[in-house]
Amino acid sequence: MLQEEVINMLKGAEDAMKHALEHLENELVKVRTGKASPAMLGSVMVNYYGSPAPLGQIANVSVSDSRTLIIQPWEKNMLAPIERAIMEANLGFTPGNDGEVIRINIPPLTEERRKEMVKKAKSLGEDAKVSVRSARHKAMDGFKKLVKDGLPEDTGKKKEIEVQALTDKYIKMVDHMLEVKEKDIMTV
Repeated sequence: MLQEEVINMLKGAEDAMKHALEHLENELVKVRTGKASPAMLGSVMVNYYGSPAPLGQIANVSVSDSRTLIIQPWEKNMLAPIERAIMEANLGFTPGNDGEVIRINIPPLTEERRKEMVKKAKSLGEDAKVSVRSARHKAMDGFKKLVKDGLPEDTGKKKEIEVQALTDKYIKMVDHMLEVKEKDIMTV
């Protein structure tokens, strides 16, 4: 019974840490680097016949060069609603419509803006680290409670060491992701 709880606690802590890492990955995609990427428009919701729909479901979003996104709607009458949705999303882009496709030119980032983006990425990374540490803390408290409930103390200590090793592993992964993103942002 106690062994099962120990295993569930370890698994729960690792799942929470994985979730924090996945969340960070999703958030870092949204941090602009000055290069065009369809993921920049991933959060845009378009009014599709009265219901909100993700842009990717009503149009093909592609990259024509490193600074230009092309949006080809499945239906021509969706050009105006897509343009409106991009403007309302307040992403800092100005879409251009030629009657066939929508083009978005991604402005190059200034040095100051790059530094802001790095700060934002680091802030997101810090949030992820806090989530990882929170998962560790929750597991550690759980092991201490199980020791009080009859789990051998040396087993509890071993599990605490395992959770700390997991925490260290995930913190290193967060640091690596931030390092890669910072390099990407600062590359002109």
